[in-house]
Amino acid sequence: MLIDTYGRVATDLRVSLTDRCNLRCTYCMPEEGLQWLGKPDLLTDDEIVRLIDIAVTSLGITEVRFTGGEPLLRPGVVGIVERVAALAPRPQMSVTTNGIGLKRTAAALKAAGLDRVNVSLDTLRPDVFKTLTRRDRHKDVIDGLEAASAAGLIPVKVNAVLMPGLNEDEAPDLLAWAVEHDYELRFIEQMPLDAQHGWKREGMVTAGDILASLRTRFDLTPEQADERGSAPAERWLVDGGPHRVGVIASVTRPFCAACDRTRLTADGQIRDCLFAREETDLRAALRADAPDEEIARIWRLAMWGKKAGSGLDDPSFLQPERPMSAIGG
Repeated sequence: MLIDTYGRVATDLRVSLTDRCNLRCTYCMPEEGLQWLGKPDLLTDDEIVRLIDIAVTSLGITEVRFTGGEPLLRPGVVGIVERVAALAPRPQMSVTTNGIGLKRTAAALKAAGLDRVNVSLDTLRPDVFKTLTRRDRHKDVIDGLEAASAAGLIPVKVNAVLMPGLNEDEAPDLLAWAVEHDYELRFIEQMPLDAQHGWKREGMVTAGDILASLRTRFDLTPEQADERGSAPAERWLVDGGPHRVGVIASVTRPFCAACDRTRLTADGQIRDCLFAREETDLRAALRADAPDEEIARIWRLAMWGKKAGSGLDDPSFLQPERPMSAIGG
C-alpha cells in the first residue's frame, strides 16, 4: 500500500498526460502561455501504462484520473485508456478536461473503457468565458458536455471556479443549468496554483460565499459525513434530491486528514500533495531499467513522507514552483 506516517492510504492516482493546454484561464497561466515540457522529458505512453500497472497491481491503486494541462491534447490518450482498462484488477478511470476535445473523443474514450468525465466550465455566459479563458470556445465546451452524456460517460461532473468581479454571481444559474441537464456541479475555491503567483486570499470567493448564494434560490441539505468518505467535495442535496451540488473548499475547509491521492506528473515525478514543493523522480528509475519492485519501493518511500496538511493556513505558506497545468489536478 501507499501509506504515510499519519495512516492515510493512497488509492486514487492522478496522472498528468501533458502540461499543455488550449485555454489560458486567468487563474492558471498568463495569456502568452508557458514554456512547455520538451518531448524527451515527457513520459511515453508505454512508461505511463507501466507506472499505472505498478500502482494498480503492487500499490493498491483502485482509481485513476487522467489530467493535464489538457489531457485530450495527448495524441495517445484513447490508447492509454484502453490499455489501462485491460489491467487486472481494473481501476476506475476518469478524465478531468476543459471539454473542448470531448465532442470528437467522447465515444472513443467510452469504447476504450473510460468510466466518466469531469469538465471545467466556470460560466454560462460566452463573453465571460472568453474573458476568463482568453479563448472563444464556450460552445465547444457545451457540445463536449453533451457528447460525454450521450456516450454514457456518467455521471458527468462539472467543475466551476468563481472569480471576483467576473462570475461570482453565477452560482445559482450554474446550478439550475446543471440540474436541468443532469450534470453534477462542483464549485472549487480558487487555489494558489497560478503560474503568475498572483493569488490572494483576500477577496477570493469562499465556500461560505458560494453556499450563501446558492441558498437564495435552492434548499440545500447536507449529505451524511460517512457518505463523503475521502472525496474532496462536501455535497448537498438540492431541493431534497436526487440532484447534488458539491463544494471543494481546499483553502477555507481543508480535507487533508482524509486525503487518499498520489500524483504523477507528465514528466514522471511523484507528488504526494497538490501543494507539495518536493517531488520524487520515477522517470529516471524507469529509464535506468529499474525493476517494478524497485519503482514500487521508491513510490512507497515518497508517500511515507507526506506531510499532515497542505500548509495553506500557515502564514509562511509558499506556492509550489510548478503551476497547476504542470502538476496535474
